[in-house]
Amino acid sequence: MSEVVWAPTEEMVARANVTRLMKKAGVDGYEALHAWSVANIGRFWDTALEDLGVAWYEPYARVYDDSAGFPWTKWFVGGKTNIILNCLDRHVEGGRSDQEALVGEGDDGTVVSLTYAELKDQVNRAAGLLREIGVEPGNRVGIYMPMVPEVVVALFACFQVGAVAIPVFSAFGSDALAVRLNDAKAVALFTADGGDRRGKVAPVKPNADAAVAQVPTLRHQIVIRRTEEEVPWQEGRDLWWHEHIASREPDSRTEVLDAEAPAMILYTSGTTGKPKGTVHTHAGCLATMNKELGYAFDVKPEDRFFWLTDIGWMMGPWEMIGVTSLGATLLVFEGAPNWPQPDRLFDIVERHRVTHLGVAPTAIRLLRRAGDELAAGRDLSSLRIIGSTGEPWDPESWLWCFEHVGGRRCPIVNISGGTELVGCHLSPLPITRLKPCTLRGPGLGMDVDVFDDEGNSIRGGIGHLVLKQPAPSLTKSFLGDDDRYLATYFERFGADVWYHGDWAYVDEDGFWFLHGRSDDTINVAGKRVGPAEVEAAVVEHAAASEAAAVGVPDELKGEDVVVFVVLKPDVPESEELRAALSDSVVSHLGKTLRPKAIRFVDMLPKTRSAKIVRGVIKRRWLEKPVGDLASVENPEAVDAIAQSR
Repeated sequence: MSEVVWAPTEEMVARANVTRLMKKAGVDGYEALHAWSVANIGRFWDTALEDLGVAWYEPYARVYDDSAGFPWTKWFVGGKTNIILNCLDRHVEGGRSDQEALVGEGDDGTVVSLTYAELKDQVNRAAGLLREIGVEPGNRVGIYMPMVPEVVVALFACFQVGAVAIPVFSAFGSDALAVRLNDAKAVALFTADGGDRRGKVAPVKPNADAAVAQVPTLRHQIVIRRTEEEVPWQEGRDLWWHEHIASREPDSRTEVLDAEAPAMILYTSGTTGKPKGTVHTHAGCLATMNKELGYAFDVKPEDRFFWLTDIGWMMGPWEMIGVTSLGATLLVFEGAPNWPQPDRLFDIVERHRVTHLGVAPTAIRLLRRAGDELAAGRDLSSLRIIGSTGEPWDPESWLWCFEHVGGRRCPIVNISGGTELVGCHLSPLPITRLKPCTLRGPGLGMDVDVFDDEGNSIRGGIGHLVLKQPAPSLTKSFLGDDDRYLATYFERFGADVWYHGDWAYVDEDGFWFLHGRSDDTINVAGKRVGPAEVEAAVVEHAAASEAAAVGVPDELKGEDVVVFVVLKPDVPESEELRAALSDSVVSHLGKTLRPKAIRFVDMLPKTRSAKIVRGVIKRRWLEKPVGDLASVENPEAVDAIAQSR
C-alpha cells in the first residue's frame, strides 16, 4: 500500500494550528518542523506551550533537567500549575462560561449537556466533598465508573484538590480493582450502583464492595445512582453522590501544585504479571495532551470531539484533559457502537455534529461487517478528522473507514504511544500526506527511531521502536518499583534509549508503519513476522471479517502460525474457504508462513477498548493458564478458542 491516498488542501494547511507553530519556528513543512522540534527539545516545548496557551500560577525556570539521566528527567522545573487551571478555571474566568464543555450520551439514548460554568460548578461540589472526607494533596482516589458525565467530574475533582486519580475500567472484576487500589494505597473510590450496556444492567458497586473489602487504606466510596438497582450499603463508608455532592455548597479552590506533582496513576494491562502503575504529572499531561490535541488533531474551540473509549484506558483521561484545555466540546458515551442498531456510532456523529471521531481498528472491522451502506445512511458531513489507535490497521479496513466514514476528505490521524507515555510516539499532522495504515512519522518533540537488534538505526526493514530523548509525560518510574521500570525500558539498549516494545518500519518515502508488539512476534524457521501482517493477509479475503494470528511451538520450525478467523455474516464455513484463507497468507508473505491451522470462531476476545488480546488467545489455545481476564470484555470468546481445536 505505497500510494498516497490523502493530501491536505491549501485551505486546511492555512487554518491548521500547527501552521501557526511553523511560522513561529521559522520552518516550512512537516519534515523541517519535526527536525526543528527534536534539535532542541527545550526550545520546542517552551514554544509549543506558549503557542497553545498553557497557563501557570508561577512560570518554570527551566524546561527540563536531565542531570540524573534520561530515566529520571524532571520537567518545567520551578513551575506551578494545575490541570484544572487550564481545563476549567481559565475558561470560566475568560468568557467561555456559557460554551458547551461536556455532552454525555447514555446507553439508553439519554443526553446530558454541561457548559464550562456548569461543569466547573459540579467539580467544585465534588472537590468540596473530597476535602470534607479528609482527602489531601497527594492522596490516591480510585475512579471505577461507567463512561457517564460524572466520571469527568470525578476525575477533575481529584485534580482540583491535588489528589492523584486512579482510573480503572468499570468492567474489571473485583480482584483486578483491588490489586490496583491496594498498590496505590487509595483512600477513597468514586463508583456507581451499576451501568447500562446493550440494554442490560451491569453490576458495578457489588464488585467495588468486594474490592474495597481487600483495601485497608480505603475509607469512603462515593456512589452515583445510575440504574436505581438495590445495592449493598455500609453507612459511614458509602456516600450517595446525589446526597453529598449535588446538593452541597461548591468549593472553588484549585490547589496550586508543582509542575511535577502527580495527577494520575494509570495501570497497564494485568493479563500477564502484576499490573504496572505508571505515574503522570500535571504539567506532563498538559504538555503532551495539548500538543497532540492541538497540533495532531487540530482541535479548536468550536470543535466537538468524541473518542470511543473508557476512563480506564489512557485515551479517556487524554481526551478529557486535552479537549477541555483547548476549550472545545467533549462527548462521552456509555454504550456500545452497534447497539441498539448497527449504525449507533454514526447516529451519534450525525446527531451531535461530531467533528472528530476516534475509533480502534477493531471497532471499524466490527461495523464494516454490517455492509457499506451502514455509514451511507447517516449524515457524517460534520466530520473533519478521524482518529485511531490501539492496534495496527489492515489496509482493507483502513480504506473502508477512509472512504465510507470520512468520505475520502477526512485524514485518518493514526497515532501510537502507550499508557507509559499517556500520549504518542508516532502521529500524523493534518498537514501531512497519508498512505493507508501509516502513522506518518514521529510526533512533534519525539526523537523516535527504528533500531535493529544491535542498536543500529535502520530503514527499509522491521525493527524496534525507540525514543532517544525524554518527553514531559513519560511515566515517573513505576509506582514503587524503580528496578522494574529500568528493566522494562532501559535494559535493552542502555540508559539513554527508551525501548518501547513495538515493531516499526519506515518505507522508502519516509512513511512509518507499525507491525505489532515485539512480544507478539512470530518466528517461523528464522523468518520473523508481526501478527498484524498475517491478519491483514487473511482479512483481505472477501469472506473474512476479523482475524487474530498467534505463534505456537513447532519442533521443526521453532514456531508456526495459527489464525482464528471471524467470517462475515452468512458466509458458511468450509474446508475450501480454509484453504483459500491460507493461500492468501502465502501469496502475501510466502510459503514459509502458511498457517499451520485456521480456525473459525464467532468472536475474538477483546478489551473494552476493542484491542484483541492475542496473549490470552495463545495461552488458551496451548491449554495454559490464561491469567487475569479482568480486561477482557467478552470472556466467553476465550472458551470458544479452546472449542475450536
